[in-house]
Amino acid sequence: MTTLRLGDIAPDFTQDSTAGKISFHEWAGDAWVLLFSHPADFTPVCTTELGKTAALSAEFAKRKVKPIAISVDPLDAHGTWVKDINETQNTTVNFPILADADKTVASLYDMIHPNASTTATVRSVFIIDPKKVIRTTFTYPASTGRNFNEILRVIDSLQLTDSHKVATPADWQDGDDVVIVPSVQDPAELAERFPKGFKVVRPYLRVTPQPNKS
Repeated sequence: MTTLRLGDIAPDFTQDSTAGKISFHEWAGDAWVLLFSHPADFTPVCTTELGKTAALSAEFAKRKVKPIAISVDPLDAHGTWVKDINETQNTTVNFPILADADKTVASLYDMIHPNASTTATVRSVFIIDPKKVIRTTFTYPASTGRNFNEILRVIDSLQLTDSHKVATPADWQDGDDVVIVPSVQDPAELAERFPKGFKVVRPYLRVTPQPNKS
């Protein structure tokens, strides 16, 4: 098993889901994708996570992100579980949940860690860009729910830094100051890219207002 790393192309697959059979790359299209796994259906932490994802549907849509979940339980169990999620979390699950009973996707994405469990997936997260490149991964134990504010923060950072020559510092939130990447040194380019100016803390640490905010 080859571990997927940042910069790798996300493996393609075809698998059943609550939205019908999905061919992953075709389904993703030109959107960003949040692919995240769940140890099993009818588990308490997963129920809250899927409810939270549904509640954040407008936030994901604003960022052109398509969420897709995965569990190694069969499709009929997913259907019953979705009803529970909608009722207990007061929401409507409007994204696919892959039914990966044969563990095709779990194996492709190395989601089963035998020292943790030989049958259930860990809480894996893959943020995948429109070119199908894996840009960020998180791995949580089964007992710990994911922080979706952090997932959105990382997506905001990736999308910002893809379009501007900046990086986001520790604890950055959308709208905070950012840092200019060291490769930008030409004074004319600095003036053009950062008309709001910047503060030189050190030659390698230059702070500027977030460039895509008015």
